[in-house]
Amino acid sequence: MTAQTETMGPVTTVYKVSGMSCGHCEGAVSGEISEISGVSSVTAVAKTGEVTVVSATPLDDEAVRAAVDEAGYELAGKA
Repeated sequence: MTAQTETMGPVTTVYKVSGMSCGHCEGAVSGEISEISGVSSVTAVAKTGEVTVVSATPLDDEAVRAAVDEAGYELAGKA
């Protein structure tokens, strides 16, 4: 088997999101990203601007960007 076809388990990715300043912000971003297929866990921290996402497979960055935009914030990229 090649590395591309092996099942490696959950994928953890940390993103930087700008504009979060409180618990409500964290909840809004987490809620939208949680809607992406394959996402099993989202932890947003307004203080650091970091959002940790655990998913079954690597996520499409544009899907994450759209979810963050929908929540009213801006995806700055991966941390």
